[in-house]
Amino acid sequence: MRRVWVVGLSGSGKTTLALRLARLLQVPHIEIDAIHWGLNWTPLDRDLLRQRIAEATDADGWTIDGNYSNVTHVIAQRADTVVWLDLPLLLVLWRLLTRTIARALSPEPLWGGNRENLTSLFFSRDSLFLWTLTTASAKRTRYIAMQRDPALAHLTWYRLRSPAEVSRWLALQEQALAQPTEDLAQEHPRHRA
Repeated sequence: MRRVWVVGLSGSGKTTLALRLARLLQVPHIEIDAIHWGLNWTPLDRDLLRQRIAEATDADGWTIDGNYSNVTHVIAQRADTVVWLDLPLLLVLWRLLTRTIARALSPEPLWGGNRENLTSLFFSRDSLFLWTLTTASAKRTRYIAMQRDPALAHLTWYRLRSPAEVSRWLALQEQALAQPTEDLAQEHPRHRA
């Protein structure tokens, strides 16, 4: 596990987990949102985003988080592991709400100097809350299809369905990395969800 892609709904904890894994694996962390969003929430051109993601993932090791469909192929071909945070929708929506409130009150800007606000969470045409609700089913279907795709058979999938599973899985990874390499192969075989 050296090139890890963390996917899941907005608010599921992708960035938090990807950062922890990057520290654990001692590899760079790539946040697609930071590459995608410019000043005033201006999105990067799709072709340029694909190019920048290809450049960022052209390395021996990394973690990356995000669900941007136009870069899925690039990431999936280069990753060796996918961690899917498939948490309950109500939990994700609660986390999204509390995260947005915290970000709206924080003096720290997000990517491109942007800020979140509560009005855009619920009352905007681009509402992240609405986006999460309306795309949840399609994303689940997409990841299930990707797991079954023979062209992506090189990927090891971990589908984590609760915060407790995430914590246990992360603890196992920490334990595995602390063990000698020969023990690792015997005790932690590849798992598919």
